[in-house]
Amino acid sequence: MYRIRGFNHYLEQNYERSTFSELLTSGAFWYFHLYGGERIAARIVAERVYDFDALPADTDAGLSTVSRAIAKLDVKLIYPAEFRGQVERLLKTDEKVAERGLSPIAKAGERHHIKNRTLFPLMQEKVVVFVTLFEGEVVRGLIGGFSRYEIMVKLKGGIPVTVFRHAVNDIRDKQGRCYLKPVQQQAKDWLKSNLVERFGE
Repeated sequence: MYRIRGFNHYLEQNYERSTFSELLTSGAFWYFHLYGGERIAARIVAERVYDFDALPADTDAGLSTVSRAIAKLDVKLIYPAEFRGQVERLLKTDEKVAERGLSPIAKAGERHHIKNRTLFPLMQEKVVVFVTLFEGEVVRGLIGGFSRYEIMVKLKGGIPVTVFRHAVNDIRDKQGRCYLKPVQQQAKDWLKSNLVERFGE
């Protein structure tokens, strides 16, 4: 038998967190990367199960008062609007993935899953990861947190970027080791972590 030290406590405190809900409460402006290459700075003014209403940032300048509904599945990643320039300089693109013309996967069971017990040791041990999205964007950094629907990655300088799990095509470390569920079902790299405690054997 085994357990991962701190894992269950982390899930109890963080697993049901939702960035969409937190942004609705805060009223902060964030920058949204949507499928098809669209990017907008906006704040969330209403949230529903599968979508939300976003008010573009230029409304404060009096240019518009019209919000728009955005499907949550159409959002790939988000971050505080003030980091836009820095994030765009740090994001890379895997052209081979981009050329495949991949689309978001609507059915949860068919998505590219990453197990929580894989993410937790990567986060705690500060492993640099490369998260590749379906349209080819590559987010490089340290895992700063995760919940049921999201993975927060800290880029160079600690800049926080929230990647949505439904947008993840692949996740690897510097050595190219893959951490997607089908690979880790066999590799079980999380068992090699110093956080694993064995008992009852």
